[in-house]
Amino acid sequence: MQTNPRATRKEWTALAVLMLPLLLVSMDVSVLYFAVPEINADLRPSGTQQLWIFDIYAFVLAGLLMTMGSLGDRIGRRKLLMFGAAAFGTASLVAAYADSAETLIAARAVLGIGGATLMPSTLALVRTLFRDPAQRAKAIGMWQGVMVAGIALGSVLCGVLVAHFWWGSVFLVNLPAMVLLLVLAPVLIPESKDPKPGRFDLLSVPLSMAAVLPVVWGLKEMPVEGVRVSYVASVAVGLVFAALFVHRQRTARSPMISPDLFRGHGRTFGSAVSLNLISSLAMMGSAYFTTQYLQSVLGNSAMEAALWALLPSVLIGAAAPVATALVQRGMNRAHVVATGFVLSAAGFGLLALTGTDSLWLVLAGAGVLACGAVIIGSQLTDLALGAAPAEKAGTASSLLETGQEFGGAMGMALLGSIGNAVYQSRIPDAAPAEAHETLGGAVAVAQQLPAHAADALLTASRTAFTDGMHVAALTGMVVLLAAAALASATLRRVRVREESPEAAEAPETPDAERALA
Repeated sequence: MQTNPRATRKEWTALAVLMLPLLLVSMDVSVLYFAVPEINADLRPSGTQQLWIFDIYAFVLAGLLMTMGSLGDRIGRRKLLMFGAAAFGTASLVAAYADSAETLIAARAVLGIGGATLMPSTLALVRTLFRDPAQRAKAIGMWQGVMVAGIALGSVLCGVLVAHFWWGSVFLVNLPAMVLLLVLAPVLIPESKDPKPGRFDLLSVPLSMAAVLPVVWGLKEMPVEGVRVSYVASVAVGLVFAALFVHRQRTARSPMISPDLFRGHGRTFGSAVSLNLISSLAMMGSAYFTTQYLQSVLGNSAMEAALWALLPSVLIGAAAPVATALVQRGMNRAHVVATGFVLSAAGFGLLALTGTDSLWLVLAGAGVLACGAVIIGSQLTDLALGAAPAEKAGTASSLLETGQEFGGAMGMALLGSIGNAVYQSRIPDAAPAEAHETLGGAVAVAQQLPAHAADALLTASRTAFTDGMHVAALTGMVVLLAAAALASATLRRVRVREESPEAAEAPETPDAERALA
C-alpha cells in the first residue's frame, strides 16, 4: 500500500509563512480597542461613523468568505492569497495615514476584503501542502492556535503601540508581513486549484452576502441593544436570502457551493461544520461576559483587562497538539471532540461559580473553556478538510469559517440576551434608567454620583451582572454537554477519503481520502 508523501522542511517553512497573514487578519478583529480616544480626537467621527470604523471589517470579512473560498478554488489559492496580501497591505497603509473618518472606514472595508481572501486561502493551502494525515493534523492544530492567539494579541499590541506611537501604527505592523508573504509565497507555496471548476456563479455572490450580513448584524446587536423588532426583522430577512441561496446552489449548473460537499462523505463535513459552529457559539458567548467582568466588575482598565486575558493562552498552546497526539495514538476522534466539549462545559461551570471578586476563577474558567474550543476546532477542521475533496479545499475552508462567524454571533445573541435579561430583572427599581440597561451604563452613572450612592449602585449592578453571567454560563454548559453527546454519536463511525496514489503524484489536485481512527 502506497503511503502519502510526507512534508519536508520546505512545506513546514511554507506553513510558517502562511501563519503571518492568518495572525494579522485575526488580530485586526480587536486591534482598534485601545485606539478609540486617539482616533476620536484626530478624525472626530460621528457616533455612526465610529461604529462603522469598528464593524465594517468584520461584516465585509463574514460576507465575502464563501465568495473568496470558491473563487480561490477556481483561479488558484496561491494567486488569491497574493491578491489578498497586496490588498491587505495597501489598505493598511491607507488606514494608517487616513485623514478622515470616511477614508478610515473605506480602508477598513478593503481590509475586510483582503481578510476574506487570506483566511480561506491559508487553510486551503495547508490542506494541499500536507497530504500525510498525521502531518496535516499537526499543521491544522498550529493554524487553529495562531488564529485564537491573534484575537487575544490584537488588543494588547494596540495598547502598546498607541502608548508609544500614534494610532495609525497599529496598521503599519501589517506591512512587513505582507511584503514577506508576497516575496516568499511564489517560492515556497505551489499553486493549487480545482482542475474542472465550472463557471463562476455571479448571482450567488449577492445572495450569499444578503444571507450572511443581515443575520450577523442582527445577532450581534441584540445582546447590546436588546431584542428589537428591527434586529429580529434583519435576521428574518437574512434567513429568507439564505433559503434562496441554498436553492440556487441546488439548482444552478455550476454553483458556488457544490452540494456534493454535503453528500456521501460530505455528511462528515456537514457534521464537522455544525459542531464547530456550536463551539464558536460558546467561545464568543463567554468572551462577551469575561471581557466585561474584567473591566466593569473588577474595575481594570482596558489595557489591564487585555493583559489578564492573555494569561489563559498559556494553556491554549498545548491543547491542539495533545488532542492530535491522542488521535494519532488510536483514540477515537469522536471521543476527543466530545472531551473538548465537556472541557468547555467545565469552563462554563467555573464561570457559574464566580462572585464579584473572582479574578482567578474567571481566568481559569476562560482558559479551560478556550482549551476545549481549540481541541474541538483543530479536530473538526482536520476532519472537515479530510472529508472534502481537495479540489474544493477553498470552498470547504470558507464554509468552516463562515460557520464560525455565525456561531460567534449566535453565542453573543443567545447568551448575551439571557445575561442581560437576568441583569435587568435583578437591578433595583430605584436605580437610574441608564443603569437598568447595561453594567457599562451603571458604571457611567456611578461616576456622576456621590461616593456612598456610587458604591451602592456599583455593588448592586455588579451583583446583577454576575447573576446574569451565572445563568448564561449554565445555559452554555447545557448546550455544550448536548453537543458532546451529539459529537460522540455522529462522529463515532464517520469515514473520510483516503488519498489515492494518483492524487499523491499531483500536487495541484491531491484527492485525499483516509479512514477515521
